[in-house]
Parts: sequence; structure tokens; C-alpha cells
Amino acid sequence: MRIAMFSETFLPGTDGIVTRLCATLRHLEATNHEILLFAPEGGLSEYASARVVGMPTFRFFLYPDKDFALPRMRIGKVLREFQPDIIHVLNPAFIGLGGIYYAWRYHIPLVASYHTNVPAYARHYRLNFLEPALWWYFRSLHNRAEANLCTSRATLKELESQRFRNLILWDRGVDVEMYGQATRTEEMRERLLGTSDHGQKLLIYVGRLAPEKGIDQVRRCLDEMPDLHFAVVGDGPSRSDLERVFAGTNTVFTGFLHGDELADAYAAADGFVFPSTTETLGLVLFEAMASGLPVLAASSPPTREVLEGGKAGFIFDPASPGSMLESLREMFDNQERRAAVLARAGEIAAELDWAGPTRQLLGAYESVYQRHAAIAGNPVHGSR
Repeated sequence: MRIAMFSETFLPGTDGIVTRLCATLRHLEATNHEILLFAPEGGLSEYASARVVGMPTFRFFLYPDKDFALPRMRIGKVLREFQPDIIHVLNPAFIGLGGIYYAWRYHIPLVASYHTNVPAYARHYRLNFLEPALWWYFRSLHNRAEANLCTSRATLKELESQRFRNLILWDRGVDVEMYGQATRTEEMRERLLGTSDHGQKLLIYVGRLAPEKGIDQVRRCLDEMPDLHFAVVGDGPSRSDLERVFAGTNTVFTGFLHGDELADAYAAADGFVFPSTTETLGLVLFEAMASGLPVLAASSPPTREVLEGGKAGFIFDPASPGSMLESLREMFDNQERRAAVLARAGEIAAELDWAGPTRQLLGAYESVYQRHAAIAGNPVHGSR
């Protein structure tokens, strides 16, 4: 099968979409499928078995730290030469418009996947009035697809309430081998602690630094727990603000870490914190679980789903000022509960990899392709 993908974000950037996409491309490399990926320019011309076609970039005000790309006319020429059997638009917003347009123009089956709850972000940027328009926009794009993949049941339920159609759950995954086999090194622990005193407690956050992530909530915990150190792994538009918020505390900002270095950072910590309530899944939760870390997360439908209502993690109420501190103390001090949570989280992580979600994705492609061909009354290539 020849698959044309359109992604709003790709390497050298990093987020949950890039993590899932890269894992998918690596697993597709072992198959006979041909992949063409349209993405913002980043210097890469190929990744795994995929040919990468970069498009000129611009900045969008809701994501000022990210490069986005608009579709260009040469997309049509490249697609005609590639002759895809199916088009997959990941989180369509800008460049994904090109995938949607050419799927319609060339009668190519279209699959979309929903990864980022952009309408919810509007509230964190005090742009509440935009939320209905954003829902309308993304619904209009996604409802052109013959299958819409969702990364969690909670997200699928929300999209149903927003009248998205053709919804399918796309299973979760994590690189169990990389995170599970990482070793705890003195060098990484000292780097993240900011001290050679290894007896301190080390809490870690991994992800984008932006207002909707709620990272500033951790400050109160640091003030109340003198032996608590905090490592912030990531970057984004809020970094300078957060550095001011955490000035004078035991906090280290590392910027983005990748691959084995990121796995070593997880292994060096004693707990993981996830204050965001706007995620569609939160792949970093599974990375932490695969690393053997207890997870402390703000209550939201996706995090309650991932952490099984508290069986696989500690959940706090983001609307209650003292809830995070109370839950954090329990995570470190209640050894019986901590052990039970770690055991369940380990069981969940052990069952995950990226091979299963990739097989599921190929199944969705094949189903959409066959259904499209049956409606057309002839093979897809013959209709173009």
C-alpha cells in the first residue's frame, strides 16, 4: 500500500504527535508499504522508510514556539507521481488542508487522526470566544474523512458530543524496551537534582512548556517540601515565565531531551508530575509508567482513563489549591499505596508497544480503502 501522510508537526520538533508518528514510521519500515510524508521543513528528507517532503514554515499565535506549514501547489504534482492508495492527515489544521483537498480532487480514501484539543487551549489564552469557531473548523475538516482515529476513549466521547463522525479508537503505545531498560545513573541524577546530595526527592515533568500545561502549580509543593527537587524537561513559550516562577527553588530546566537521554532522565527521578487537563491522551504518562515511576496527574477524562481512576497513579483536583500537595505527599509517604500503584502501572506498560497500534492503523487503512473501492465500483487507481 502507498500511504501519503500529512503532519502539522515533525522532527526536529517533539510532542505526542511526533512520538506516535515516528514510532509508526519505524514499525512500517519493516513492511512493504511505501510512505510519503508532508510536514513543515526541518532538514530531514527521509525518516525510517518514509520520504519526507518539507514545506516552508510560519508561526501560529496559539503555538508561537512551533513551525507550521501551509499547503503548496507542488503537493498535487508530488501526489500524482506517488499515486497513493490512501491519505492520512494527522491533526489537520494547516498543511493537512492539502491532504483533504487532494483526497477529494483525486478520489483518494481519506483517514484523519485527532491528537490535540486545540479548542480547549483557547480558554488558557483567554480566547474563549474562539472555542465554538475552532470546534466548527476542526469538525468540518475531520468529517471529510472516512475514518477518524482518536487516541483515547475520553477524546472519542468528546468528539462524539461535538458531532464528529466515523470515530475509531486508536490504541495507545510506548517504547517499553527503551524506557523499561534505562539505567539510573549518578551523572543524570545529579544533573536533574542540581546537587550531589542523592538523598533528595526528585520530581520530573516532561513536555511542552505552555500556559495550558499548568506547570506553575508545582511551585507551592516546592515551597512546602524543602527536600523536593523538580526537573523540567522540555521547552516552549512559557519557559522564561516559568523560570521566574521557580526562581529560588530546587528546580532545573534542561530543555528537550530525546531517545536514550530522555529515558535516563525518567530513570533518574522518583516521581512524575502531569498537571495538564487539556490532553487527548498524554503519551508521557505511559513513558513514566514504563520507566517505573509513580505518576501524579491532574484529574481529566483522559488521565483518569489512563490511570484507571487512581489504580495506576495518583490523581489530584486541579481546582483545589491544596490537592496536588496532598497527593504528592501521599505518593512519597504512603509506601503501601505507592507499591500498589507501581505494580498496576507496570502491568499496563508491559502490555504496550507500538506494533499493536501500527497493525490497527493498517487495518483501518485497508478497511477504508476497500470500502472506498466498493463504492466507486472499481479499484481506486482506476478512478483517477
